[in-house]
Amino acid sequence: MPAFANFRRREFLKLTAAAGVALSMPQSGLATTLRMDKRRIPGTDEDIPVIGLGTSHEFDHIPADGGKELKAVLTALVEHGGTLVDTAPRYGDAEQVLGRFFSDLDLTDTVFISTKVGTRGAEQGRRSLERSQELLGKRPLDLMMVHSLTDAETQLLNLREWKDAGRVRYIGITTSRKSGFAEMESLIRSHDLDFVQVNYSPLEPEAARRVIPAAADRGVAVMINRAFGNGEYFTLLRGRQLPEWAADFDCESWAQFSLKYILGNPDVTCVLAATSNSRHMRDNAAAGTGRLPDPATRRRIEEYLQGL
Repeated sequence: MPAFANFRRREFLKLTAAAGVALSMPQSGLATTLRMDKRRIPGTDEDIPVIGLGTSHEFDHIPADGGKELKAVLTALVEHGGTLVDTAPRYGDAEQVLGRFFSDLDLTDTVFISTKVGTRGAEQGRRSLERSQELLGKRPLDLMMVHSLTDAETQLLNLREWKDAGRVRYIGITTSRKSGFAEMESLIRSHDLDFVQVNYSPLEPEAARRVIPAAADRGVAVMINRAFGNGEYFTLLRGRQLPEWAADFDCESWAQFSLKYILGNPDVTCVLAATSNSRHMRDNAAAGTGRLPDPATRRRIEEYLQGL
């Protein structure tokens, strides 16, 4: 994944609060437990909650509090009807941390675990798969994807073997860069995939031109990363108030502004939002409830952000 931006949501909230700018964090979402919507995984009878937890840069180690707040994030996810947790061996010790927390909270069988293989070579790939399963403690794993298309052809052979053996339920590929879109589209059309994970947001709408339609054509679930551009989104919005018309699609925060835009695309199955803050998790989860922007409003969102 690209390097994390130097301006993240927690700093964004501190600065805007200091300036007296209301971010409209959803008080109703904080006071009540709203259960997010679900969408069907294509070709199956399984539904998945539309908002998932990303863990890059957030769960890469156990902090000084022993993980109390990280566990609160996982609890908030589940309380709001969420199950999807996405991780990878490249995210520091995230797989080990999550495996421990899932066990501590008795969530191993509750969560839908998505992880990745990002090595080269068949044998290295198999060792990576084995270690991920050991650390996360779930058999079968729910979803394993080729991270950033690394040695995709080789690793997809490994993943197919694992799926055929019942060691993983779903397989797929990921990218977080426009430069990977052509290869991703080619792999979607030439391989039997269950999921793709791709960058898409009102700041990066390009995946909707070919990659997401290709996945829809082939009956492949679409998981979205970089919903906030790794922090650039909040940098852009620093010091600004949410437009009044955001209420038309039940949007109560800038985070929901992007997440609801993404979910307004009916070919999107679910979207990831990385956080280590339980309040932010509740805010993100609230984006998975209520009305979504229609096509005209989604264009308005793009135009609004492009005009800043």
